[in-house]
Amino acid sequence: MTEQRIDLGLSATTPVSGGCSDGCGCGAGGVASTPTTQNLTAQAATSELRVEGMTCGHCVRAVTEELTALDGVEVVDVDLHDGGVSVVRIASTGAASDDDLAAAIDEAGYTLAR
Repeated sequence: MTEQRIDLGLSATTPVSGGCSDGCGCGAGGVASTPTTQNLTAQAATSELRVEGMTCGHCVRAVTEELTALDGVEVVDVDLHDGGVSVVRIASTGAASDDDLAAAIDEAGYTLAR
């Protein structure tokens, strides 16, 4: 099992060469970007979710897209643990509820770890 850290914000991203090994066909081994957490306002709250089933950069992008579509979500940061439980940190202005965050993870096709 390979452990990989992927930091995603709302900034442009640059694909990392290589492909994932789970056969999803994304052709991406991950995504590298500059974290934007230093740009958060003082009012931003953070949440941390443990997510099962993520294996590659495509998975990270799917979760990030669903979460950033929620009102108030400013930054999503993912510690990808290929085949294990990944940690997803969300910085928001509080508009998104815990139920909203859980529903976004489900919509992306992944499961919250218990």
